[in-house]
Amino acid sequence: MRVSIRTIVFLVSAGLVVLANAWALARAQQAPVALTLEDAIHRALVANLSVLEAGTRVEEDRGTETRAQAELLPHVSAQTYANYQNRDLRAFGISVPGLPLPSVVGPFSNYDFRIYAQQSVLDLAAYRSWKASRHAIDADKLSEQDARDLIVRVTASLYLAAQSAEARTQSAQSRVTDSETLYKLARDRHDAGTATGVDVLRAQVQLANDKQALLEAENQYRQSLLSLARNLGMSPGTPLSLAEPLRYRELNEPAPDALVATALASRADYESLAIQRQAILDQQRANRARFYPKVSVNGNLGELGRSIGGVATTGLIQGQIDFDIYDRDRAGEAQQLAARLRRIDDQIDDLRRGVDEDIRSALLSLDSAAQQVQVAGDGQDLAKRELQEAQDRFKAGTANNVEVVTAQDELARAEENYILAVSSHVDAKCALARAMGDTERNIVKFAGNP
Repeated sequence: MRVSIRTIVFLVSAGLVVLANAWALARAQQAPVALTLEDAIHRALVANLSVLEAGTRVEEDRGTETRAQAELLPHVSAQTYANYQNRDLRAFGISVPGLPLPSVVGPFSNYDFRIYAQQSVLDLAAYRSWKASRHAIDADKLSEQDARDLIVRVTASLYLAAQSAEARTQSAQSRVTDSETLYKLARDRHDAGTATGVDVLRAQVQLANDKQALLEAENQYRQSLLSLARNLGMSPGTPLSLAEPLRYRELNEPAPDALVATALASRADYESLAIQRQAILDQQRANRARFYPKVSVNGNLGELGRSIGGVATTGLIQGQIDFDIYDRDRAGEAQQLAARLRRIDDQIDDLRRGVDEDIRSALLSLDSAAQQVQVAGDGQDLAKRELQEAQDRFKAGTANNVEVVTAQDELARAEENYILAVSSHVDAKCALARAMGDTERNIVKFAGNP
């Protein structure tokens, strides 16, 4: 049986369409990535731009350190040349009285193949500069860690925002479910002649308002997931879900003074300033060493001759001592370094007070938020009881559904207050973790899964 080309083309096209639809359906049904707080932090530390930039600064400092070290290591170079020249002897002042010499001699050729080497024996200024560059690497490593801590804090805040949005969505969905039930009850009682049309209309309006609130909450939740995915270096189109819902977990509050001492020993930004101070001290030592003598050894070895076939081995080795007699630049550099040292001392003192303030502020917020959670939880329980009693009276026909709608609004406010209180408590724990240092471990410990 012969098959026409048109039939083959049709079958291939149909197959491609089926495959494309299947691929699109599979992508649409792709299971969302369930993120824990720890997962989100790990992804952010791998892909976030700020962390990547901090890492490149460390690599740049390593290159600076290598260049500073090169001043203490041998310098070896090679040079070769061949020339063809003549010389004017009178121009060089060469003459012999009574003996006629030609004015210009040559032309003649000259070949030289030579290796040059130089080694510093004593150069305290270069040595101190190299030590300072090593401190710069250590300081930037700590600055990188501080950048990582900041990204951890930002990621935790975005994750918390998504948790809060998810909790609001669930609360809004619950209110829609209750409103649908109450709307059905109002219709049934109206059909039975025990409720008025106003009761039905009132329940219908409440249902519409709750559905509107649900749509807004769902949109806010999706927006928060987009922001979270962007911070994690993921495609905004990647489906995400949160593996850890918003919940309240009490945290024992340690004494502020003990936390301050611990934070000063573990805060990367504080340690970085201390190492930067040490680097400036090494730079000051290098500045003073500029007036010390520099001792070096240099020499060369090569082949020199009038022709390539007639070259002979020649060389030179010499010791050298250099002194700086007058160097105004050294005074200017000393003034710059002294100003930098005063500035970094002021920064260290200010940061020490800032760490103390951050810890005490986080502890105050933590205590206040814990009390708010307690009050908001009690208010939520009372609002649920009020709604239940209003529903019972409406079912019994002893009241209209005005009380029910009012109780629904009160419950919505109570649930929002509870979400805000729990979110504030979690955020206070994240702030405390950031203030204490070692942010990644502490945030997962305080705000992640127990």
